[in-house]
Amino acid sequence: MEWIQFDGSPFSARQTFTCGQCFRWAPQPDGSYIGIVRGTPAQVWDAQGKLCVQSPGPAALWRAYFDCDTDYTAIRQSFAVDAFTAAAAEFGKGIRILQQEPWEALCTFIISQCNNIPRITGIVQRLCEQLGKPLPFAGQVWYTFPEADTLAALTPADLSGLRAGYRTPYLIGAAQAVQSGALDFDALRGMSTAEARSHIMQLRGVGRKVADCFLLFGLHKLDAFPVDTWMKKAAAYYSGDMKRFLDSPYAGVYQQYFFFYTREHYR
Repeated sequence: MEWIQFDGSPFSARQTFTCGQCFRWAPQPDGSYIGIVRGTPAQVWDAQGKLCVQSPGPAALWRAYFDCDTDYTAIRQSFAVDAFTAAAAEFGKGIRILQQEPWEALCTFIISQCNNIPRITGIVQRLCEQLGKPLPFAGQVWYTFPEADTLAALTPADLSGLRAGYRTPYLIGAAQAVQSGALDFDALRGMSTAEARSHIMQLRGVGRKVADCFLLFGLHKLDAFPVDTWMKKAAAYYSGDMKRFLDSPYAGVYQQYFFFYTREHYR
């Protein structure tokens, strides 16, 4: 199994995997990360700002997942309009918005509400270990993300071991909506961001923040702009008008620069 190096905008594995958009990439002692995407494992690292991937999966899968064909350098330049945003853009220049599998993204952000990253990661890991399929890779056993059909047939009591609390019925409800066809990810992709947001918020347990995270990270609608505690802190530290960024087609990328810079500097 050979590894592939991708050219393109600067990439940082640590920044991309720890900026709050995903919860299934496990850091390794050598600085790389291992994860599973659409049932395919990979070990990922960066070398001199370039994305490196070792995986049995095709290069096309990883090119799409890591959004290699988007010019993030140009996006950063459009974001850097003053000293604060220029510093944030430079600090987070290795971030890519991952093109995640929509069902997995929906579940993980339902779990994320009123939660912190270590606890979210633990719940998601237990969910995969309990209901996913084992997948040997790099001398360890990993687990795929469970299908919606699997969760749809369960009760909250069946998932008590996840320790997800009040979020558990929301996960089962979302799975049942996918299974029944009431929730169609392909249809959502074809909608405007506002239309898709309105539709997904009809699910029990999906408010504005979870909806926008799902739209940005699950459907790759880059104009979605999630607002959480760290974004509120960013607004307090930023002396400019943050609203000017909301109407941009890259508002979600700007959000990640704000989020990551503020979280790392103003803990």
